[in-house]
Amino acid sequence: MTQIATVYAQALYDLAREEAAAEAVLSQLQTLQESFSAELDFLRLLSTPAISKEERCRIIDDCFSGKLHLYILNFMKILAEKGYMRHFEDCCTAFEAQYNLDHGILVVTALSAYPLTADQLTRLTKKLETITGKQIRLRNRTDETVLGGIRLDYDGKQLDDTLQHRLDDMGKLLKNTVL
Repeated sequence: MTQIATVYAQALYDLAREEAAAEAVLSQLQTLQESFSAELDFLRLLSTPAISKEERCRIIDDCFSGKLHLYILNFMKILAEKGYMRHFEDCCTAFEAQYNLDHGILVVTALSAYPLTADQLTRLTKKLETITGKQIRLRNRTDETVLGGIRLDYDGKQLDDTLQHRLDDMGKLLKNTVL
């Protein structure tokens, strides 16, 4: 995450928190982030110096006026004017991280070979909430190379109980065994 994203996201978060709009702003930022990830050309358009600052702001107004929270609309215009729209995704990530920190939310990604069932997700969430004492926002990602088991990623840490990890550990043990 860039310093620019951190500073701008913190300013937006502080404003939204003061006005009791942080949750609404977060929700809209997440939706925008997903949309922009699917349409990278739109962010490139808003970042290009070939288009004047006024034109970039007009594009943002034409596309989003009346559809987004005013804070987000103005935030995007500021980023466009400064030539920082390329930092938008990092700004969204920094905003969400600050929101989660303030609300005791821990985002955990569960990596598994197959999608977890609703019951498995519920039980895992409750177990993690009991262990951490925080509200858990659990995301499930699938990766066929996992083979079996589950890996939990959170706060830059990994708890790896996948079959692949166990096989790797066994391979290291056998490699280091002297016969």
